[in-house]
Parts: sequence; structure tokens; C-alpha cells
Amino acid sequence: MLKSMRSTCLGFVVVCIIVVIIKVVHNIWWRPKSVEKLLRKQGMKGTSYRLFTGDMPEMNKSVKETLSKPIALNAQIVPRVIPFYHKMVHHYGKVSVCWYGTKARVIIGDAEMIRKIFEDKNSEFVHPPLNPLVNLLQLGVSTLEGEEWRKRRKLITPAFHPDKLKGMVGAFSSSCCRMIERWVKLVEPKGSCEVDVAQEFSVMAGDVIARTAFGSSYNEGHKIFELQKQQALLMREAYNSIYIPGFRFVPTRKNKRRYQLDDEIKGILKEMIERKEEAMKRGELGGGGHEDLLGLLLQCKEESKNGLSTEEVIEECKLFYFAGQETTANLLTWTLIYLSMHPNWQQKARHQVLQICGTTTPTLEAIHRLKIVSMILHEVLRLFPPLPAILRYTTRESKVGSLSIPAGVELCLLVMQVHYDTEYWGDDALEFNPERFAHGVSKASNHIAFFPFGWGPRICLGQNFAFIEAKMALAIILQHFSFQLSPSYAHAPSLLVTLKPQHGAPIILHRI
Repeated sequence: MLKSMRSTCLGFVVVCIIVVIIKVVHNIWWRPKSVEKLLRKQGMKGTSYRLFTGDMPEMNKSVKETLSKPIALNAQIVPRVIPFYHKMVHHYGKVSVCWYGTKARVIIGDAEMIRKIFEDKNSEFVHPPLNPLVNLLQLGVSTLEGEEWRKRRKLITPAFHPDKLKGMVGAFSSSCCRMIERWVKLVEPKGSCEVDVAQEFSVMAGDVIARTAFGSSYNEGHKIFELQKQQALLMREAYNSIYIPGFRFVPTRKNKRRYQLDDEIKGILKEMIERKEEAMKRGELGGGGHEDLLGLLLQCKEESKNGLSTEEVIEECKLFYFAGQETTANLLTWTLIYLSMHPNWQQKARHQVLQICGTTTPTLEAIHRLKIVSMILHEVLRLFPPLPAILRYTTRESKVGSLSIPAGVELCLLVMQVHYDTEYWGDDALEFNPERFAHGVSKASNHIAFFPFGWGPRICLGQNFAFIEAKMALAIILQHFSFQLSPSYAHAPSLLVTLKPQHGAPIILHRI
């Protein structure tokens, strides 16, 4: 009897081992090779699958090489920012295939195909399943799918209504004027001064987010920003590594730090939420208690059975803190860098600002009339989109143009590659030329090929928020200062979660 039981157990163990082996072989070899065969049959070119790692070593190596030294001011930017993908497009065309570990990744640099993927309403193309350690940085509405995404988006959209943005203009101008006052004090002794505007705009944008989202000052939100910066670096490292299932539970030094940062951020936000809820209950905030983003989210939480949980409110706050600050700060940083490189456009913009606003703080109505400022910001967004490449994932076999993409394949949408494509933007696509936006975004190119905030139903909710804030800040800066690049500036556009200057942005300010 005992012998029979042992034989049965041994047989069960052997079967389990065989099943595991079959599953592993299926995942790391048979399925990738089957997908590769299907894509090749449709004429798609690219790299061949290599066991387990795919093209990840080459991807990481190319990034490491580009980060090792800056480039000339007039050099091509795309090869430095997305080197591996740029090389793939150069060798294999606008649609090709590479391998991110065991997953096929179809690279798409065709504007029409990208637009159709962005316009998907049937959840065929979703965010790819990520390393759980990456998801610690942000969840929120940007990463949700299906009905859950629709519900959350509907709840959050009112926070970015034009009437709400109009009420935020005061916070925009207040935060910007505080920065200008600081700059004036720095410049006063000698009439000019060098500042790292990347750091300055990070502080200013952070102050705006803290005020408009939570009604607090930058000082209260400062710790969250600092913690998120540390979290972003660890997230990037995790993203570029092969994830082994269950590894997130291994108590390594970096894993412990990742979870510690997440707990600290959530703890600070939870305290802010609890204070806000108490103040709202006591009626201390008056009619304006629901005017900031947190107030609107908490109002949804209280008034609707299908509203947000405290954990969901925290995730939206994390997202708004990180994305809201990064987008505007980077946009303004690149704008001052390029206006320093093109003083003729700096002077054109200043002339219009002074003509429309004089020396008074711009109103919302005046901001809308600053056409040249809008043209400049759009051109900077073309050259430096916040996310140069965006990933999607097929949940089932899907059609992309004439191609049939199997389920479980990643799609890498090369927004930056499209923004520099001469086919869409003309022979001067590599140059800074705001004039191309003189008649609006729709007529700037010969095709819909402008995706700085995405496109379609999932287009960024905060794009108008960021654009108005940036216009306000740039207009006030132009009223008070002229500026030029410092000799110490090293041109090094780098994809460090978002697109920013690797070595900062030292600019010499001159008081007007």
C-alpha cells in the first residue's frame, strides 16, 4: 500500500515537472517563434528572436552609449533619445519587429497606423502588462482599461473643464510671479545671472500642482515630488530589466526601497485627504472647497455609490502630481533652450506679449490671443514630445492597417519619429520652425501626425491645463527677461521616464 502511494506521488511529481517544462518551453521558445513566423509571412522585417532576452541587451547598450556624451546643438535628436528604435526604422522601415525579452514588439513609425491605434474604442489595444515594480510609480486613470477606465475618466473629466481651468489661472500666475521675483533678486546685483531653468520650472510647476490639486503650497508637496523622483529612477531600472515572476517579493535592498517610497507617498497623500475631508465636513472651506482636484475627487467619493475609494483617490493624486509637474516643467525648459538658440523667435514672442499684455500679469483672455507663444509651444511639443514612444498591447488578434497582429504582441508607437518625419512635416522637419503652426495644429502638417498628448478617446486630460500654464509662464518671463544659453550648457536630450535635458538647462537671464 505504502509503495503504491509512493509510486502515485512520484508519478504526480513527474507529471507536474513535465507540465512546467512544457509551459516554460512554450513561453520562451515555441510561442515567440510562432508569432515571428506569422509576422514574417506578412512581409514584416526586423530582428530574429533570441532565447529569453530578445533585443533587450542591445536596447540597453544603445541607451547607455547615447547617455555617455552630449551632442552638438544642430545634431539630430531622435537617434539620441530612442536610438534602438531609430536604427530599426532606418534599417527595416516604418513598421518592423523586435523582441522585448520573450515578447514580440512591433515598431510603428507610420502616422496613419498610430492614429488608428489611438482611436481604438473596442479595447483591442491596451497598455501592456508591466513589471509590478514599475506600476508602483503610478496607476490612476492613465493605466486603466475597459469599463473601469470609462468610469474613472468620467469622474475626473469635470476637474479639467474650461470653467475650472479659468479658476486656476490665479494659481498659475501666482506661482509664476513668485519664481520671477526670485529671479529678479538673483539678477539685480549684476543685471544678469545664470540659473538652471530645469530646476526652476520643476519648483514652479510643483507649486502650481500643489495649489490647484490640493489647495496647498509647494512646501507641503515638496516631499512627494522628491520621493517620486527617486521612485522614477528605480522604476526605470526595473523597466529595463527582465522580470522574474515573484521577484518583487524578494526583500532585496532596492525592492525594499521601492515599497518604502510607495508607502511614504501614500501616507503623505492619505493625511492630506483626511485633513481635506474633515475640513469639508466642518464646512471650513466654504463654496471653494470642491474647486481643486482633490475636492472634486472627494466630492465624487461622497456623492456616488460608484465613486472613488480612498485608494483610488490616492492613485489619481500620485498620477497628477507626477505627470502634471513633469509635462509643464519639461515643456518650459525646452522652450527656453530653443528660444535661446533662436533669439529672433524670442524677440517676436516678446513683442507680441508686450503689445497685448503690456507689463501687467496676463489674463486668460490675453493668453488666448498670444498666437506666437502658442506656435512656439506647439513646435517645442513637436520636437520634444513628453513621451517619445508609447506602448500598446493586443488583447486579441487585431488588424493594424493591412497587418494582422496576433494576441499578446506589444506595439511601440514612435511618436517622436513621426514628429521628425519629412514625409509629414516637409524638408525642414528637423528644424525649429514655429511658423508651421501659424494656421493651427490641423494645418501644420500634410497628415495627422502630431501626438504630443496622444490622440483619440484616451488623449491626455491635462493637456489644456499644461498648455495654459506654460503660456502664462512664458509670457511673464518674456515680460521681464531676455535669455541666452550658458557656455556650460551641454545639449543632451534624454528619455529619463520623460524627455528632459540630461545635464540640466543653465540659462543666462538678463533683466529687461
